[in-house]
Amino acid sequence: MEKPTTEVGHKVPGSIAQVGVVMRYSFLDYLRSRRFVILLGITFIISGILTGVIGYYRPAGFLGSPLAFLSGWWGMSVTFITVLSGIFFGGDAISGEFQNKTGYFTLPNPIRRSSIYVGKWLSAFIAASIILLIFTVITLANETYYFPGVSIPWQFGESFLFAWFYLVAVLGFTFFFSSLFKSTSYSILVTAILFLFAFTLIQTLVSALAQVEPWFILTYGSQIIGNVLTTTYPEHITTIAGFGGRGGAAAPTFTTFNVTIPEGLAIIAVYFLVTAALGLILFERKEFN
Repeated sequence: MEKPTTEVGHKVPGSIAQVGVVMRYSFLDYLRSRRFVILLGITFIISGILTGVIGYYRPAGFLGSPLAFLSGWWGMSVTFITVLSGIFFGGDAISGEFQNKTGYFTLPNPIRRSSIYVGKWLSAFIAASIILLIFTVITLANETYYFPGVSIPWQFGESFLFAWFYLVAVLGFTFFFSSLFKSTSYSILVTAILFLFAFTLIQTLVSALAQVEPWFILTYGSQIIGNVLTTTYPEHITTIAGFGGRGGAAAPTFTTFNVTIPEGLAIIAVYFLVTAALGLILFERKEFN
């Protein structure tokens, strides 16, 4: 007598479903992690310092108008918050798969590497956006306190969108280096040095010494976040005369550059597209050994 046989069909989820699963569980990991608490604490500390300093010293440069207040508060600190968010949530998102050996258990399953990459990127973007929104709420709460009954300048809406867009590029960049290295410490350290020191130094050297517009540097494109909060958007190229030369020579001139809004958006977009694509290619080809 033949034994009855049953066939159970297991349909492999599509790419979009796989991305959703990876995104959901990665996002929950971020919310439960120490890094989220630490970054949230840093955000509150920065906000608390700004609140205390402005409340105690009442600087005229901050309290002259709502736009001046937002330019001083938001323009000075939001890029730092954005970069920290990218480093905290994207610095080890892919390299951790290699260092922690989690990829050995995940990738043998019928799941695409691209789904893992996109799902982790989306979860990091959502977690970083929460931090950015919290800082935004604190900023607007202080602005409302000092200027009650005055509407929020429309320039702040543009600046917020630019900062959000900049976050997209920062995460694309950090995911690229996270895919490049198999060590989480290397990927985090390299991205932190580049964003916090190297990019700024290179931009200063190129613009001040070489007198060349640093259009190829991401942090130069991010200037639109603060520049849009000025009363009059800075001129693209400004020439400043220096002190008189020796022996009757003509006084030297110095050129400063301010990125235009279209140029800044283009720089940010290109950085995201290129680095995110390269990061995915590296992750697709890297072997677990």
